[in-house]
Amino acid sequence: MRRMSDPQLFGDAPSRTGAAPAGAPPDRVAPSSVPSAMPLAARLRPRHLDEYVGQLDALGAGKPLRAMLDRGDLRSLILWGPPGVGKTSLAAVIATHVDAAWDELSAVTAGVKDVRRAIDEGRSRLELRERRTVLFVDEIHRFNKGQQDALLPGVEAGWVILIGATTENPFFELNPPLLSRCQLVRLEPLEDEHVRRLLARACTDATRGFGGRVTLTDDAVDHLVHVGDGDARASLSALEVAAAAAGVTGPGTDGPTIHLDVDAVADAMHRFRYDKASDSHYDTISAFIKSLRGSDPDAAVYWLLRMLESGEDPRFIARRLVIFASEDVGLADRQALPLAVAAFDALDKVGLPEARYALTHAVIALAVAPKSNRVTQAISAGLEMVHRHGNLPVPPHLRDAHYSGAQRLGHGAGYDYPHDHPSGFAAAQRYLPDELDGVRLYEPSRHGHEHHVADRLDQLREEARQARR
Repeated sequence: MRRMSDPQLFGDAPSRTGAAPAGAPPDRVAPSSVPSAMPLAARLRPRHLDEYVGQLDALGAGKPLRAMLDRGDLRSLILWGPPGVGKTSLAAVIATHVDAAWDELSAVTAGVKDVRRAIDEGRSRLELRERRTVLFVDEIHRFNKGQQDALLPGVEAGWVILIGATTENPFFELNPPLLSRCQLVRLEPLEDEHVRRLLARACTDATRGFGGRVTLTDDAVDHLVHVGDGDARASLSALEVAAAAAGVTGPGTDGPTIHLDVDAVADAMHRFRYDKASDSHYDTISAFIKSLRGSDPDAAVYWLLRMLESGEDPRFIARRLVIFASEDVGLADRQALPLAVAAFDALDKVGLPEARYALTHAVIALAVAPKSNRVTQAISAGLEMVHRHGNLPVPPHLRDAHYSGAQRLGHGAGYDYPHDHPSGFAAAQRYLPDELDGVRLYEPSRHGHEHHVADRLDQLREEARQARR
């Protein structure tokens, strides 16, 4: 369903062409301020484009998106990035910057009827008022194919300017026809200096922040930047918790000045419920991973359920399981990675609470699986070689020989096709650049299935050594 417009947030803007024609929908404007009771992060949302902090790769001087906006031009956008990097804020200031009406849908609750109603209103507003409409769809990756298809006519005809926000890879989550009609804008985690600017604004702004009633030591600022990890909302929420614990709530300048050091900030956050903006988030996921690595299924299940009950994003947990399956289990159990991916897929298909079964299934299996970090070691050794030697030339016999003229260049000359050998192994052939001949990046352990891998690799390497004599 459509999010209702609070009059304090979405006033009826006057038509640029005078009185509203009969049947024209009201002009809602993008949120530029919020009531004092709203969270600090919401109060500090930028009111115009020049107040927006960060994302210079997209909005810096001379960048295509900024130049387009400064011309008053706009096409539909997909804003892709992790939580707390300013997707909603950017959509709102864009609408204000180009003087467009604002409409907003949540992909969690809106249906096809809500989409069609928003498009019809945008069309009427454009035809009767000659005013564009920005239709903001939060978490657009949650729209199914039918809901995404319902957006196509309005986007293609220009009746609405779609700005969709997503934390997921749009190439996987959005229909190609919709994605092809939108400009993709990748937003990155905020840099530390940008989060520092927002924290300073929160402390000093008299109408939306603490108006000088809160000061922070350098260590406290560093801690707040750290717990956010590029997520401005998380850092600001942590500051708000610490300020509230010290007796400072809401905007304004009245009251004594409170000085917060790193101990005060950390202590206040520990006394409040687990969330991303606290050390508990990092400590708990650390305990979870170490329990898996230590082959303790009881502890691993405990930390899993504690995180789920505390509101942790289950997709974050599922991603960690997929990483762990290769990082800490690897080839010691060849089923670990497919099982972790299957649990992630089950989470997407059935959701919580039912997906707890699949996640717990995977957690127990990964905990009891034999462990090997040799994949991780191979990555480290390989990166060291790449950084030390740079782009070494590809040996001629390994170069692409499928295009016209490649043979005249000597590409593929001397290549020994492994399938021509009874064993399927061209023992004498080398595959590394000459400068790295003999280098070994992967050394299997003897844990679990990997001891079979070790035996096989020892055999192949010995055959190669004999053949190259």
